[in-house]
Parts: sequence; C-alpha cells; structure tokens
Amino acid sequence: MSALLVPSSSSPVRRARNQGLALGTITPETYRAFLASPEGRALGPGFLQCPSWADVKEGWRAHLIGWGPDPQAGALTGAALVLLRQFPGTRKCFAYLPEGPVADWSDPDVDAWLDPLLDHLRRAGAFAVRIGPSPAYRRWDAARLKPHAGPGRRLGDVLASEVDPLGSAVADRLRLRGWRRCGGDGTGQGGDAQPRHVFQVPLSGRTPDDLWAGLNQEWRRNVRRARKEGVEVVVGSAADLPEFSRLLTLTERRDGFRLGRSLAYYERQYTALNAEVPGRMKLYLARHRGEILAAHTMITVGRRTWYQTGASADHRREVRPSNALQWRMLVDAHATGADVYDMRGVPSTLDPEERAYGLLRWKLGTGGQVVETLGEWERPVGGSANHALHRAFQAYLNRR
Repeated sequence: MSALLVPSSSSPVRRARNQGLALGTITPETYRAFLASPEGRALGPGFLQCPSWADVKEGWRAHLIGWGPDPQAGALTGAALVLLRQFPGTRKCFAYLPEGPVADWSDPDVDAWLDPLLDHLRRAGAFAVRIGPSPAYRRWDAARLKPHAGPGRRLGDVLASEVDPLGSAVADRLRLRGWRRCGGDGTGQGGDAQPRHVFQVPLSGRTPDDLWAGLNQEWRRNVRRARKEGVEVVVGSAADLPEFSRLLTLTERRDGFRLGRSLAYYERQYTALNAEVPGRMKLYLARHRGEILAAHTMITVGRRTWYQTGASADHRREVRPSNALQWRMLVDAHATGADVYDMRGVPSTLDPEERAYGLLRWKLGTGGQVVETLGEWERPVGGSANHALHRAFQAYLNRR
C-alpha cells in the first residue's frame, strides 16, 4: 500500500455529537474489509474509492477515513478515500473524494457523519472539499432516447424515464448546507472531474439470453459478424498493456479526444488494483488473424463492473472487434454476479451532427440506460480565509 496513506494512530478517533458514532483515520486493511463486507457492498462502492486508487493517482496524498460505532475495530457504517493536493505556496490542501464518500445517503441525519467528516478534513489542513455522492438523479432508457435524436437536441430535452427521489433529496440537502454543484445544474461540462452522465446495463435478474435480446439489431448483427470473421476475444495480461496504450493513442487521434494517460499510468493502475484483489482489473483483447485489433479494460468491485477504457485499430474495423469485446465483457460481468455493467461516461448531446453523439449511439445499442448522477459538489470549509483560498484555487485550476 502507498506510503502516502496516513496511519490510524496519527489522528484520534472523535465521537460525533450526541450520536454513538466515531470518526477517524483507519488502516487500508480495515477499509478493504469494510468494502468487502455485506454492509459495505450494499453501499455500492466504486473503484475510485478503493484504497488501491491512492497508488494510481500521482501528485496527491491519500487519507483513509471511517466512521461508525468503532472504526478502529472495523465496526463501520461509512468510509472515504480522500485525495489531498497542496495549494502552491501554502500549507493548505484541496480534499477530493472521487465518487465518494462510501456512505448511506438515505440516512435522514446526513449531518451526523458529514459534519464530522468536514471537521476532520479541516483539521487535516483542507481549505475546500469536493465529493461525488452516489445516488442517481435521472435515468433515460435507450428506447426512450433513440426517437428524440435531432439537431440541437440534448438529454435534458427528453422527459426522463425515472427521476430518483433520493437523488433529488440529497441534492436539496447539499444545497441547504452550502455545497455547490460543480458545472452547475446543466450539462456538467467543464466542472465535474468524473463523468456526470454514464451508461449502465442492468444485469440483476436477467439471463444471458435476456442480455442478447436487449441488444439492438445492429449490435447483434455486428457480434455475429465478428464470430463469422473469426475474431477471438481473450483476457490479456500486463504484458499486453503497451499494445493497449498504442491502440489508445490511435483511437484518441481518430476520434478527436485526449485522455492524457500514459502507459505508465495504466501499468500502475493494473498493478495496484490487482495487488488489492486479484482479477479486479482485466484487459480484454480482440484478435483477428493473429493481430490485436481492439483492447478494453474492465474493473470489478463487489457487485459492480465497469468498462473503463477502450481502444481499437484504424484498420479492419469491418470485422467488429469492439462489439465482440463488449459482448464478452457483458457476459463475463453477468457470470460473476454483477448487478450492473457500467460503460462509464457518455455525452449529453442527442445531435447526430455532433461527433460525440457517435459514442452515445454506440452504447445505446446495448439496450441499457443513460444515468445522470448527482455529479460532483464542492464547498470551502472554515472561515473567510478558506473561502478566499478556495476562490484562488479555482482561478489557479482554470489557468492550467
């Protein structure tokens, strides 16, 4: 585990007011045990809140926090991986909880753990905190969105299939407590570090035949084409990461985006996640005539599986290697007992003339749902000095 993790002895466990709840730093072993417990799994932790993620992110110090009846003994009801980045020229730091904390957001007394968490981070030197609450806000079924694509159209123009009452309630609670939704209440572009809109395929209660029936006609045709052409899908190893990185560079150039992640980043990620739980991160490869034409990464935590990053070659795209990969990953996620297959970020545009719409259209073909998360929320902690430092930090980030 990273030497950056703060040991539990460095910070006393503090008891929240009038609640039998204590909060303090915990060891990586205690944190991992909580995430693997029935109570932790029920909270649906994401991979960005695993202790191993601290070893992936360079330039940040990591802090593991737990709360509950007795955190140091492992009796927890919530936990958080906090990444701390120092503001240049000061001793203060910005605290970031990517897609966290791992908490029961349905708890009517959120303040019982949120206030102590903020106090703890303020004492640790944080001038501001950014969180990513887990409840969903709105959902759109693929069948609802397809007919509404058109010039200038966006997700917000289409009536949602479902509005999550918990998500709405949590958003209201945070606003009342002085939190600001990063990127505002529109598309979230330019504010959230993690995607606000993600695409998910529900797996719970479905059979592989149900998943196949959920694919649209084009997807089924493409998967059959890949089989007919002899595309072979296998699980690779760390030795295949350089080829994945090379294909990702081609994909970025072809599709006009830039992730900015090096081969070393993916090697570090693969090593850290699999050291924590063997098989947590897998690299799937699609081979044709002995050549790797596509490579996708997959991460599993508890009963959730994510397709994280995909890459493909510029040639022989007609044999549909990416469709073959995704179908195999869907089936494998289902076989491991995952409740949901998360294909990560999608754009908010429904305009076919916009380049980004192609990614959404491709994912819609799996028959899943676009899910608007609550996005990321931020607030300064403490007095006027921290408010001023927070404004300066935002200006600093905008200049980078």
